Amino acid sequence: MKETRHDWSLDEIAALFDQPFNDLLFRAQSVHRAHFEPNRIQVSTLLSIKTGACPEDCGYCSQSAQHATSLEQERLLPMEEVLAAAQAAKDKGATRFCMGAAWRNPTDKNLDRVTAMVEGVSDLGLETCVTLGMLTDRQARRLADAGLDYYNHNLDTSPEFYGQVITTRTYQDRLETLAHVRQAGIRLCSGGILGLGESRRDRASMLQQLANLPTHPESVPINLLVRIEGTPLFGTDDLDPFEFVRTIAVARILMPRSYVRLSAGRSDMSDELQALCFLAGANSMFYGERLLTAPNAASASDERLFERLGLAFETIEAAEKTAPGPCARQAV
Repeated sequence: MKETRHDWSLDEIAALFDQPFNDLLFRAQSVHRAHFEPNRIQVSTLLSIKTGACPEDCGYCSQSAQHATSLEQERLLPMEEVLAAAQAAKDKGATRFCMGAAWRNPTDKNLDRVTAMVEGVSDLGLETCVTLGMLTDRQARRLADAGLDYYNHNLDTSPEFYGQVITTRTYQDRLETLAHVRQAGIRLCSGGILGLGESRRDRASMLQQLANLPTHPESVPINLLVRIEGTPLFGTDDLDPFEFVRTIAVARILMPRSYVRLSAGRSDMSDELQALCFLAGANSMFYGERLLTAPNAASASDERLFERLGLAFETIEAAEKTAPGPCARQAV
């Protein structure tokens, strides 16, 4: 059987989820060790460069203008503030700096400022990633020309469950943005959110969408819902922690050469749960006390956890050797 596939059926993925827990983790760890150094974790830092007033109605998001949250709106940050944050992230060991703006899609004027940020952060020696909402093919090419390394655009959940979470943007809209990014030669960062009220089969279906793309996303963030008061999903039932670990493990098996990122929700995870996630094949995480608007695990706590587990931050040089090569830039 080929190890890297793009033709997974939903029933095959569901069968992986149904395996005994120990068998699933053993298989996932075996796949992980075949492609990555098992005790190295790639570390990214995330900064909200434009906060709030988003017209979308994503049921989990504090930045939606349609939800009554206490979030304060902020305009696009000045360049010097972004570069200072990027330098601080690099000094703490991050190899990738991710910038997020709460837009449905960027205007060309806003994109001018973002491409300058990408170039400035890249000049600091960091990998760059942005998440700006939907992109046209021309906008994706502009980001590619600026040297952007990764574009984040999550599918969030399964096609079947999606309409219960978001109504202002279709699933096909998301897939088209992923296609524009890939065609421009930018690496993909795309994953989902668990704990939205979805079923196990929904989790399998979301991973099927990602694993059956023509090229797997180089980075697959797996988020645990951060329940924010004022959003429609506040009060959603807790997800079984073992189910979260199972999803990490299945993602690792389906996309063996992708970085699987332990993302939002870590501030509420025990050290033991995070250790199981690393055992299941997670080899990337967000580092720093804040994500876009939600809290993250404290840096000092992460450092203590790494010491206890014998883990180490991956260096930029090691990441360049281990990660899949960048897509060829298409001539435009």
